[in-house]
Amino acid sequence: MLRYLTAGESHGPGLTAIIEGLPAGLPIDTDVVNRELWRRQQGHGRGYRMKIETDTVQWQSGLRFGRTLGTPLAFTIANRDYKNWTARMDPVGIAPDDLAIITKPRPGHADLPGYLKYDLDDMRDALERASARNTATLVAIGGIARQLLSEFGITLVAHIVRIGAVTVNRATVDALSVDELVRRSEASPVRTADPEAEEKMVAAIDDAKTQGDTLGGVFEIVATGVPVGLGSYAMPDRRLDGRIAGMLMSVQAIKGVEIGLGMDAAAMPGSTVHDAIHYAAGRGFYRPTNGAGGIEGGISNGEPIVVRAAMKPIPTLYKPLPSVDVVSREPYLATIERSDACAAPAAAVVGENAVAWVLAQALVERFAGDSLTQMRAHYEADQARIDERTR
Repeated sequence: MLRYLTAGESHGPGLTAIIEGLPAGLPIDTDVVNRELWRRQQGHGRGYRMKIETDTVQWQSGLRFGRTLGTPLAFTIANRDYKNWTARMDPVGIAPDDLAIITKPRPGHADLPGYLKYDLDDMRDALERASARNTATLVAIGGIARQLLSEFGITLVAHIVRIGAVTVNRATVDALSVDELVRRSEASPVRTADPEAEEKMVAAIDDAKTQGDTLGGVFEIVATGVPVGLGSYAMPDRRLDGRIAGMLMSVQAIKGVEIGLGMDAAAMPGSTVHDAIHYAAGRGFYRPTNGAGGIEGGISNGEPIVVRAAMKPIPTLYKPLPSVDVVSREPYLATIERSDACAAPAAAVVGENAVAWVLAQALVERFAGDSLTQMRAHYEADQARIDERTR
């Protein structure tokens, strides 16, 4: 089993993660992980916090001379802004007499439900952990997982297909090779592969910021090289599509997930939704279309896995919404804090690494081994078995 645990608060000393279940002997390039953290901080519309933090991982255990030991892998990411918050976030000190207690919940955040659930006096105890700052650990975890995936030829790319009311031209994007999709999206300030849409997206973000508002968006993730057989229909919690959707829905601000044709399939006849199966000598079984998004019956079918997720606009607004103080019961306008006008491009990076984690989990389950050598042997044996059955 491949699993992880994270800890940390947005303005605490740092973020921590422990991963258990990685095979021994897996090469880990720290620069790859740090690059994913850097990618998360990019994008037109990001706020001031991204200028404060320069995230990098510091290894604590489970790695020696750049290779995993097969034991728990632990790392930390320092919060550089903690120096400005020590008096308010000290793990062991005494709260100062003039500490400002937060009793005014912000709409769209975890402030009020967290206050009620955990019997809190200060909503900072909820908002610090609920903060999207904590996606940094998930991105680093994904940066590790994708290095395991690359050992088996699996790659991922995420790109923006919508910001606010602006959408890409699907014909333009769908005509691109995966390599070109990566090149264009990585070069784009809004992580999109459509140059015409990019210009309109940037303008829409700037307009929203001028109005004190925020915008959400939709990103698409494409995973290629995924072998047949990841996931299972045997039990609901083993279905690959369910696991991917659940993982993405656990990311802050994600409100919808679809795979393949997704919601559009509901409006189409079955004859145009489902992917016909063909056979050719030397190629085996194949599908000329990919409406299923690479997953059938909860199992990867060998086609690219295509997933889209919708992110709501960030709820911290410079044009604040009404709320109520939980102590005085008096109405007020929500607190104005530094915020992103649009974080959808960053969310795409988070989502990409979240999917990488799920695929790595499924890969470890299917080709289990205590070392990378053992996993590779199991993988190659299974590929030979499938090749034999598809000749």
